[in-house]
Amino acid sequence: MGMTDDPPRPVPTLLDMFLTYGRIGLIGFGGINAWARRVLVEEKRWLTDQEYAETLGLGQVLPGPNALNAAIMVGDRFHGTAGAIAAPVAMFGGPLILLAGLAMFYDAYGEVQVVKAVLAGVAAAAAGMVLGTAAKMTQKLKPPPTLLAVGLCALVAAGLLRVPLPYVVLGLAPFGIAAAWQVLRAK
Repeated sequence: MGMTDDPPRPVPTLLDMFLTYGRIGLIGFGGINAWARRVLVEEKRWLTDQEYAETLGLGQVLPGPNALNAAIMVGDRFHGTAGAIAAPVAMFGGPLILLAGLAMFYDAYGEVQVVKAVLAGVAAAAAGMVLGTAAKMTQKLKPPPTLLAVGLCALVAAGLLRVPLPYVVLGLAPFGIAAAWQVLRAK
């Protein structure tokens, strides 16, 4: 590895990771991965953009919620089994309590027009956060054209054609692997 001018990245304590993931869980309504990236990469500097993208990418192809998978992997990276348990428990504990309260509220008032309008507005904001995070990651990572093409194919297949995610992953994984291999060989 070559020398860099970047200062060493901090390593979180187990408590700091627990509190950070608790905060991510509480502020990440409708777009937890966007908040997680901002906190873990930009604010805490525990991960690089590349490391976060790789972790989230692996979390996407594994069964289960991608944010949960990524939290487990990040927790394990820094604190083994204890971290793999602490990060997702913190991330989902607070929101679970809030969600139970919101579910009771929705059960009582969900048919009120103002409540419907608020929910529609929140959903639009969440979609915008996901798109904004993807654009930000693409700009910072600057993928080569072949990898960008695989990503755009995935967007079209899943987003526009509504192909189920497992089929998108299985169909495009060989092309993504080949494109990444080509990039690595060129370095």
